[in-house]
Amino acid sequence: MERLEFKAAFTADNAGAIEGVAWDFSSPDRVGDVIEPGAFSGLSGKTLPMLFAHDQGQVLGVFDSISVEADGLKVKGRLLIETVERAREVRSMITAGAVSGLSIGFMTRKAAPRKGGGRTIQSLDLLETSIVAIPAHPGARITSHKEFDMTTAIAETKTVDELAIELKAANDNIVAVTKRLETAETTLARPAILKGGNDEPSEERKAFDAYLRHGKEAGTDTLKTLTVSSDPAGGYLAPVEMSNEFIRNLVQFSPLRQYASVRSTSSPSVIYPARTSVTNALWKGETQAQTGSEPAFGQAEIPVCELNTFVDISNQLLADSGGVAEAEVRMALEEDFGQKEAAAFLTGNGVLQPKGLLVDTAISTVAAAGSAAITFDDFMNVFYSLPAAYRNAGTWGMNTNTLKAISKLKDNNGQYLWQPSVTLGAPSTVLGRPVAELLEMDDIGTGKVSVVFGDMSGYRIVDRISMSILVNPYLLATNGITRMHATRRVGAGVLQPAKFKKLLHP
Repeated sequence: MERLEFKAAFTADNAGAIEGVAWDFSSPDRVGDVIEPGAFSGLSGKTLPMLFAHDQGQVLGVFDSISVEADGLKVKGRLLIETVERAREVRSMITAGAVSGLSIGFMTRKAAPRKGGGRTIQSLDLLETSIVAIPAHPGARITSHKEFDMTTAIAETKTVDELAIELKAANDNIVAVTKRLETAETTLARPAILKGGNDEPSEERKAFDAYLRHGKEAGTDTLKTLTVSSDPAGGYLAPVEMSNEFIRNLVQFSPLRQYASVRSTSSPSVIYPARTSVTNALWKGETQAQTGSEPAFGQAEIPVCELNTFVDISNQLLADSGGVAEAEVRMALEEDFGQKEAAAFLTGNGVLQPKGLLVDTAISTVAAAGSAAITFDDFMNVFYSLPAAYRNAGTWGMNTNTLKAISKLKDNNGQYLWQPSVTLGAPSTVLGRPVAELLEMDDIGTGKVSVVFGDMSGYRIVDRISMSILVNPYLLATNGITRMHATRRVGAGVLQPAKFKKLLHP
């Protein structure tokens, strides 16, 4: 049976124009699949609907330029931000860096297994391209996004009538592709009850179909094949349906990674040389001798730590879900690893996990006025305790309860200290600096650090490898189980404690 598959990555700009690499030919994706360039033949002059996260109910625009180049499948298009509210929201998420991947939806026509896992796909039917947060292929990324001036584009290139004709054709194409996606999903949801693996249905299936169509009028053959009884007994003949929709809860984690300084390494640890003092120049007279001085140096080491687990999943669930179950396990692992990593970046003990920003004792503190409350003066004291170069690049960090408390504070002129953002996707501010909601921060209380402020680039994150998932179908094969091993190696620590200040309640 043909399978509907999604692979991913991209770039976009402020008012709609977007382009990127929908598939990278230079390397396999995260599950080992390789797509040959020839598989995308026949796409010249065609258009593809632009969806969000492969959701047919979220059509954002259209990709009207598709080209197969040496390094990948390149797509260009535009978000319909003038007429589609969801397109404007996604444009803001792209600008903020919340989403940066492209993903293609296709049905495989011809493929061959690859040594070591995965497949080489030689022929496929490309259905749509989506904007996603986490692409299947790490090389599939948005490469640029910019404002698309629709008025200028119409005046310089096409008349209104010509544009209307093209837009109608694009909408018709979206409707056609959406119908094909619905047909494919319906096919995937059907249970595999064919006899012998061929296209000929079993006698039981023929009888069941005839009974549904004609009832007892169908003849004695039907009544011989079917068990006519009460619902509990007769119900066993009805095929079970496996839905391809998974129900999942929201997973939240602190966004410290997007503010910190992130580097990659191929070593088990990284040592950074550090200068701890400057030279000592002195004023002198014309005949006085010069005095020598030397700066002091030290070093800071960031070890790389390992986070891992494994998941056992039944082969029946993998087969019956049409690949959706495996994708859900991978998503659950990514969410779990992201949550654990984000927590360690703030509160990690530095032994088996990265050393957290709040744990580092080299960061000095500013005493709050009270133990059970926070005031406007507290924020002023923290803000001006940093040098101008650091505070002008600073970011506030606090949890939800502290955010709620400061949203009620006013300065001496009666103006609210908290300034909510009026631009979608832009952060709110306190004293003109952005606020990051760090879930693992302490609440306001005695001996607690409720607020951290500073230039977050002083916290260094070192990635050894991205999350690696190894699928082992052989270890527990006799039990009908496939084991998926997941590993993530990352280190982190404070390199420049002078860039931070913490608010400590007495």
